[in-house]
Amino acid sequence: MKSKAAVAFEPGKPLEIVEIDVEDPKAHEVMVKIDYTSVCHTDIYTLSGNDPSGKFPCILGHEATGTVYKVGEGVTNVEVGDKVIPLWKPECGECEYCKKGLNFCSAISDTQGEGVMPDGTTRFSYKGEPIYHFMGTSTFSEFTVLADISVAKIPEGAPEDKVALLGCGVTTGLGAVKNDAQVEEGATAAVFGIGTLGLAAIQMLKTLKAERIIAVDINDDKAKIAKAFGATDFINSDKIDEPIQNYIVDLTDGGVDYSFVCVGHTETMNAGLECTHKGWGQSVIMGVASGQEKVSTRPFQMITGREWKGSSFGGVQGRSGLPKVIKDYMNGLIDLDPFITHRMSFDEINEAIELQEAGKSLRDILVFE
Repeated sequence: MKSKAAVAFEPGKPLEIVEIDVEDPKAHEVMVKIDYTSVCHTDIYTLSGNDPSGKFPCILGHEATGTVYKVGEGVTNVEVGDKVIPLWKPECGECEYCKKGLNFCSAISDTQGEGVMPDGTTRFSYKGEPIYHFMGTSTFSEFTVLADISVAKIPEGAPEDKVALLGCGVTTGLGAVKNDAQVEEGATAAVFGIGTLGLAAIQMLKTLKAERIIAVDINDDKAKIAKAFGATDFINSDKIDEPIQNYIVDLTDGGVDYSFVCVGHTETMNAGLECTHKGWGQSVIMGVASGQEKVSTRPFQMITGREWKGSSFGGVQGRSGLPKVIKDYMNGLIDLDPFITHRMSFDEINEAIELQEAGKSLRDILVFE
């Protein structure tokens, strides 16, 4: 099978749009024709070369929707023609994580991390040389192959172009608030980093009727959109003459109940914990730091009752949980339209990356033409 794809041949270089070869799916594998995809900061992070787990050449991409094109032997959960979301968080339903309701399925984690399919080989090649997979999805190819446990069926009637955004960032932000922190009505919260993750967190905080939602960023241009999503306050931390955590503690008479850190800066992660209230404050980390960076804080912060947590995909299990998130969207509990900045041709993917890096896009929907 020939397929148009945007290949990352080496780190730090623009993607190259070429025609690759895609092998048919093997047992318990699915070939999906990608209909819509978008660029996430995780793709950009890996492309930069700062991701120690990045393997090149590879096909990036993990936020998308598509149509099942072929199925391998033994596939029973989907059939040709089904609309699906590729999952970078697979769900086998049988490992210890899946049985505990956690989204850290271990069934194919080793091979997925190595950029290959469960049998240890790739389904992509260019001029006879193998191309690595990425996050088990590789949606920057018109045709891609995934494990059958790495696709979630889209409920009938859901708009494919919009729910593509639920494949990663938006779901992470929404779920961190609803599932991981379980924010209650009347709570106070601070959200650090007003990109897609942060805005999704703000949207869910508003939905759950948080009393005060403080948006924190270093760009004053983010104030308007943060408040449009539901923030009650905006702080440019670059313009504060003291540590931002101290400022927020004073502003809120002791600290916020919850904080959500949506950037990969470890100092900001530390501030996120320390701006929460003594006794019950909880800080949730969603951002991914570069390389081997580590977070740190004084043990006193933990001993006095604060809690530090991490969130991966908002605690949502892929095959069983993501369709429920889509149903929430279809029932009007989630608004995806404000996240879509541009609609572009897939051939403009490098421009979409540049727009994201410049902070001029939240998400751009890319369409194969």
